[in-house]
Amino acid sequence: MERENKMNSNISKATFSRLPLYLEYLKQILSEGKESVSATKIAKALNLGEVQARKDLSSVSGKGRPKTGYFTRELIAELEEILGVNKISSAVVVGAGRLGSAMQNYDGFLKYGLKITASFDEDESVVSSRKSNANVFHMSEFKKYVKENQVKTGIITVPKTSAQKVCDIMIKCGIKAIWNFAPCNLVVPEGVIVFQENLALSLAYLNYQLKSSEQ
Repeated sequence: MERENKMNSNISKATFSRLPLYLEYLKQILSEGKESVSATKIAKALNLGEVQARKDLSSVSGKGRPKTGYFTRELIAELEEILGVNKISSAVVVGAGRLGSAMQNYDGFLKYGLKITASFDEDESVVSSRKSNANVFHMSEFKKYVKENQVKTGIITVPKTSAQKVCDIMIKCGIKAIWNFAPCNLVVPEGVIVFQENLALSLAYLNYQLKSSEQ
């Protein structure tokens, strides 16, 4: 029951983005024979604030034990469970262009328990040109594929003019989580999770930080 509560806790995106760092470090020290470690040592090793590290780890594992800190193997197991490392879930991409194809061919998602198993497009020429390299299908096969493979995560890489239409199709087919790369806000019913990715804005912010550092 305690583990289930941890999985249902509300972990912020910022905290979640640091969890792989903790996991990599813990695996390293375990290979060196260190069966326990304090939050202070973890923070110092990763160049993080101690308060931040304690807060991050408490969202995953609760408080460390006095004098002992965290048991390394136990904390690794908890981090892997949160990140989904040991249970791979399937995701699909709609929009089999360059971005969609690149995402499907990227195997780094497996580190976080996710595998893009197929991509879909309405353009027959796109489907034909990429069919030999990966699982690329026409949108007419989307509903059947999602149902047969129990897919709950969808990725949208189509132009903004088609994004809402694709979103509606995904939801109708049972998709519960959507990663949207189209530059528009999607309208979804309650219970559907949407994460908006704005690549242009991210690059613009990076450029802003560069200019600020040069002043």
